[in-house]
Amino acid sequence: MVRSELISEISQKIQHKLKKSDLEKILSIIIESIIEGIKNNKSTEFRNFGRFSVKNIEEKINRNPRTGEKVHSPKKKSIAFKMAKELKKKINDDEAIN
Repeated sequence: MVRSELISEISQKIQHKLKKSDLEKILSIIIESIIEGIKNNKSTEFRNFGRFSVKNIEEKINRNPRTGEKVHSPKKKSIAFKMAKELKKKINDDEAIN
């Protein structure tokens, strides 16, 4: 599902009480808040959905398999997502039904 489909689905579920442009702004604020939290090494949790957190990857020296040359990989951040038990259960229950 892409961003526009998500906004359309939310709009239909709330019976068009908010304009799609307002929903777009709300979604942008939520995404920006998650990004800011991750930049500041803070996790963002949505109950019954999951948690976005920062995973720090240390710098290391790798080897190029083609040339054998050593390549330096700098320290960087990555995003980890841990699914909530409730979401995991819903996903697995839906698959059992189909």
